[in-house]
Amino acid sequence: MRGIKIVLVGRFQKGFFREAFDFYLQRVRKVTQAEVVEVKEVRHRDPDLRMQKEGENILARLGPRDLLLVMDEKGTALGSGSMARELSRWEEDPGCVPCFVVGGAYGLSENVRSRADRLIGLGPMTLPHELAAVVLMEQIYRAQCISRGHPYHH
Repeated sequence: MRGIKIVLVGRFQKGFFREAFDFYLQRVRKVTQAEVVEVKEVRHRDPDLRMQKEGENILARLGPRDLLLVMDEKGTALGSGSMARELSRWEEDPGCVPCFVVGGAYGLSENVRSRADRLIGLGPMTLPHELAAVVLMEQIYRAQCISRGHPYHH
């Protein structure tokens, strides 16, 4: 098992988001390796320049084998069963490391989206990026439980 990578822009501002994220991260790590990469949030008045610089920082942190799975409002929403099947397939592929990316408060730049191997939506509603990170971790944990026949998903 090579594990997965999660790239997040910025640090958690609210402690309860960090606690929830860490709760699921610990559960995920009982099954597979999970690396969390926090990319510094860029402070700039112009959202486009902010997203561009954050995008450059994200891309600089990627490895050649990273399968870029970008959380994006325009991405395809996966059901829990589909996510479980896809995650199992990605983890079994010796040529790649599944790398989930959650953008910052203003989203992700076009250069990150265009580099993405897959755009994944967490639903049609807009979520704060901290909450999106928590939802993603819970869904990764749920997918692992489904794949392993664990009763968490019922």
